[in-house]
Amino acid sequence: MASSGEGKGAAAAGYQYASYGGYDAGEERRWWPWLVPTVFVACIVVFIVEMFVNNCPRHGSPLGDACVAGFLRPFAFQPLRENPLLGPSSATLEKMGALDWAKVVHHHQVWRLISCIWLHAGLIHLIVNMLSLLFIGIRLEQQFGFVRIGVIYLLSGFGGSVLSALFLHDNYISVGASGALFGLLGSMLSELIMNWTIYSNKVAAIITLLFIIAINLAIGILPHADNFAHIGGFVTGFLLGFVLLARPQFGWMEQHELPQTNQPRKYKAYQYALLTVALLLLLVGFVIALVMLFKGKNGNDSCHWCHYLNCVPTSRWKCNT
Repeated sequence: MASSGEGKGAAAAGYQYASYGGYDAGEERRWWPWLVPTVFVACIVVFIVEMFVNNCPRHGSPLGDACVAGFLRPFAFQPLRENPLLGPSSATLEKMGALDWAKVVHHHQVWRLISCIWLHAGLIHLIVNMLSLLFIGIRLEQQFGFVRIGVIYLLSGFGGSVLSALFLHDNYISVGASGALFGLLGSMLSELIMNWTIYSNKVAAIITLLFIIAINLAIGILPHADNFAHIGGFVTGFLLGFVLLARPQFGWMEQHELPQTNQPRKYKAYQYALLTVALLLLLVGFVIALVMLFKGKNGNDSCHWCHYLNCVPTSRWKCNT
């Protein structure tokens, strides 16, 4: 079972980045965040349903060990040897919509590419991801509104699922919102690049953000973390940030006060160029990835070293378990 969810480190620094980049957004419209809290509540509710459906005391464990926190009765966790994240069994996750390559490709259960981002492998997995969601998502929604952040969140989660399905084939299932969360992180980076000229502390901001991204992707090479979902979500969110998070240049908001001949364009030329290139890459990337996926292609056949992006074997752990 691969759970895509190491994001706590990104959360705290992501919140800091959004407020210290040197851009004063005080005169811009500030959105009241409701989408991110709604997603937060929805993920918690789904996890409660997971545990109720799992019902460890009733269904037991194939290992024969006792359930953890048995006093919770139907909501008790599977034994730690089976699920160290304090959660349900793999069978329960698969039943509720975990990403399973065989079911997506051979049984045409395409909905699993979306349903898996609402599931979590355990209580620890859920807490880490939800803290990240609040720290990163609230600030972004305040600045850019629920429509753009909602699109980035869902498409990044979908992009992470597609890449994960391409590279994690038989005997693996994947769950978690981390692909979507990495998409929000990627959109923060592209937003900084897209609006480069309006930030004053841009070098410090981009170095800090790149460090955070590198640390979180490095964590993803540990066993049982689905780093392909992280990478797919990050790349999708990074490209979407160019498309959706451009800020108008200074002076455009006050164009009604300027003579007709002096009115500035809403966006600079480089912003239009980045938007166009990012949109083309996004469309081409999704088309190629989806065609490969539904033809049953294994991404590892075309990229023999890519499996190291997901897990690096050492003397302490193996990657084929």
